Amino acid sequence: MAIEKVKAYFRKHGMEERVREFDVSSATVELAAAALGCEPQRIAKTLSFMADGHGILVVAAGDTKIDNPKYKAQFGTKAKMLTPEEVETLVGHAVGGVCPFAVNEGVKVYLDVSLKRFETVFPACGSSNSAIELTIAELEKYSGYTDWVDVCKGY
Repeated sequence: MAIEKVKAYFRKHGMEERVREFDVSSATVELAAAALGCEPQRIAKTLSFMADGHGILVVAAGDTKIDNPKYKAQFGTKAKMLTPEEVETLVGHAVGGVCPFAVNEGVKVYLDVSLKRFETVFPACGSSNSAIELTIAELEKYSGYTDWVDVCKGY
């Protein structure tokens, strides 16, 4: 199960105890915000796309939407989200728990600038009922991100 991979990843960094699991679903921005008791925009949603034949992840604030022209300018291709089956196969996490931690080899992670508005954010941890609170610096460190991008709108 993906949450066990993520917990093992954070265990190596002495942070496993910070992974929170809920009795309710946190599979959507709204459900995660309700489970955590925080504003929806502080949920760091992880979106899965295909680019250059590889899966990529874009971590963005919960109140954003992908801006197609910005995405195409950044990645040179139209934003094409992965199917749930592709997400699990290519990324290593199921939809509802996709996160930038303990992903499959070759998956690049990008952080959207929409996250920089917050001191801390809440990404999922590999299951549809988990999250961890991280500072932006911690998100950078533990996500193994490739680059900051500006591919969202609506915030």
